Amino acid sequence: MDFTYNGSICSDLGLIKNFVDNILKKLNSIIDNKDTIFDIRLIMNELIINGVFHGNHCIDTKCVNLSLDVQKDRIIISVKDEGEGIDFDINTYDPLDLKCGGRGLVLVHGLSDELIVNENQIIAIKYIS
Repeated sequence: MDFTYNGSICSDLGLIKNFVDNILKKLNSIIDNKDTIFDIRLIMNELIINGVFHGNHCIDTKCVNLSLDVQKDRIIISVKDEGEGIDFDINTYDPLDLKCGGRGLVLVHGLSDELIVNENQIIAIKYIS
């Protein structure tokens, strides 16, 4: 069941859907749980879009790198952009605050079993059975 993917995408929001779909086609032969695949899709979409939009400011000469590692009991998704990084604290999120941003990482946090923010790299870990 081990699977590793490393790739990158230019900071063009229009390319993300096909990029994620191509990765999921490969994962569908390894992971048969549709709920897990759905969660992985959302995690990758949110992290890549955040990297393109917030990290790289949609500058198409900058890239977002994705590393996906499926092991026996977990999936590790790592996304790194070319931005300066963020300082994320889930405890400061206020769901009643109607800001336009900030919900993506909260969503990823909720879908992941572990979330590690290291400047311009986000690592989401999801355990599978």
